[in-house]
Amino acid sequence: MTYVVTKDGLEKLEEELEHRTTTVRQNIAQAIKEAKEQGDLSENAEYSEAKREQAENEARIATLEQMIKDAEVVHHDGRVSGVQIGSRVVIVCGNKELSFEIVGSNEADPTSGKISTESPFGKALMGHEEGDTVTVETPNGATECTIKKIS
Repeated sequence: MTYVVTKDGLEKLEEELEHRTTTVRQNIAQAIKEAKEQGDLSENAEYSEAKREQAENEARIATLEQMIKDAEVVHHDGRVSGVQIGSRVVIVCGNKELSFEIVGSNEADPTSGKISTESPFGKALMGHEEGDTVTVETPNGATECTIKKIS
C-alpha cells in the first residue's frame, strides 16, 4: 500500500521513529528494570504498565517503519496548474480568508493549517485553479469558497 506524504511529513515520520527507537525504548527498558527490582511481578502495577507501554511503542515503531518503507513523497509540481498535494492554498469563504497546505491523510493537522485530500475542503479544492469557486460540503451544510492563491 502506497503512503502518500510530503517531504516534511516523511521527515517527521523519520524523526518520530528515531525518537521511539532510542529515547522511548531506553526509558521503557529502565522502567521495566526498576519494576523488576521491586520483586513479585504478578502484582506489580509498575511492571505491567511498563510492559504495556513497551508493546504500544513497538507496535508504533513497526507502523512507522512500514509507512516509511511504503512512502511516496509528493511535492507541488509548479508545472501542473491547480491544487494538488503539497499546494499551499488561500481561499475566501464569505468574509473569511483561510490558508491551507494540502497533504496526505496521515499528515493532516487542521490546527496547523494542514488539511487532507480526503477532507471536505481538500476534496473540493483538488484540481481547481486560482479564481475558481468551489462548493465545500461540510457537516454544517454547503459553503462556497473562491480560490485566491495557489503556491
